[in-house]
Amino acid sequence: MERVRAILKAHVERAYAPYSGFPVVALVEAEGEVFLGVNVENASFPLSQCAERNAVAAMVLAGKRKLERVHIYSPRGPIPPCGGCRQVLLEFGGPEAEVVMHGPQGYEVRSLGELLPLGFKL
Repeated sequence: MERVRAILKAHVERAYAPYSGFPVVALVEAEGEVFLGVNVENASFPLSQCAERNAVAAMVLAGKRKLERVHIYSPRGPIPPCGGCRQVLLEFGGPEAEVVMHGPQGYEVRSLGELLPLGFKL
């Protein structure tokens, strides 16, 4: 876990969060590989992108479709993923996938099923 925390802390400065001052980095573990994403804000707030969804996009671009775990770090954390990210993570991880929410002092672990008990499925 300390290796993952070191990676997260090393990359959080790459987040683009000039409006909220709330940088976030996410690391997705999928099929034996890891994928990173950071939040990217925009002056038009609805166009902003969450770190978790950017990490999932990197995973999909690499041809992976099943995530086992996502780690989220913010210097202001530990924080849970937003509702939209919970739904996207559920699509690729299912309710048993782990969400590890990191902050400077430690971390908390929950399943996606706990964070989104009634997720949408087709």
